[in-house]
Amino acid sequence: MTKLPSQSAYKPTAIALHWLMGLVLAVTFALGLYMADMPLSPDKLRYYSWHKWIGVSLFMLAAVRLAVRLTSPHTLAGGSRSLQESLALWAHRILYLLMFAIPLSGWLMSSAKGVPTVYLGLWQLPDLVGRNAVLGRSLQTLHVTLNFTMAVIVIGHVAAALKHHFVDHDGVLARMLPCVEPRSSGKPS
Repeated sequence: MTKLPSQSAYKPTAIALHWLMGLVLAVTFALGLYMADMPLSPDKLRYYSWHKWIGVSLFMLAAVRLAVRLTSPHTLAGGSRSLQESLALWAHRILYLLMFAIPLSGWLMSSAKGVPTVYLGLWQLPDLVGRNAVLGRSLQTLHVTLNFTMAVIVIGHVAAALKHHFVDHDGVLARMLPCVEPRSSGKPS
C-alpha cells in the first residue's frame, strides 16, 4: 500500500510554522482578553505594546507561512471533495485570511485612535489612516469580531483533528505532528 498524497506528512517548515503560529496566536488572544478590561496603567500600556509586537510578528509569520504553502501545496487526492473536505478547505482559507486581517485591523485601529505602533519599541510603523475616533471604535469592534471568529474556527479545526485521530483513526492529525509518521489510509492508490 502506498500513501495517498492527502496522507503524507507536511514538510518540517510547514509543521514548525503551524505550531509556532498556533502557540503565538493563543498567547496573543489570551493577552488581548486579559488586557482589554484593565484600568489604564503602565502595565496595560506595556501589555498593549507586547500585543502589537506579537501582532506584527504574526503578520510577518503569516506571510512566510503563505509563501511556504504556495510553494509546496498539500492537496487532497481525488477529483471530487466530500462535504468534510470542502469544509476543511474553506476553514483553512478563512484562517489564512484572518491571519492577515486581524493584525491589519489592529494596526488600522491603532492608527485611527492616534496610538502609534512601534515594533519591538524600535521601529515606528506608519499610520495607515488618519486619527478618527469613530473609525477607531469601528475598527476595534472589527478587530474583536475577527479574533472571536478565528477562535471559533480554530476550535472547530482542533475538534476536527481530534475526530480524525480518535474516531476515524486515519492519520490526518499525525501529518501535522513533528516526528510522527502518518499511517496509510489503507485505500489503494
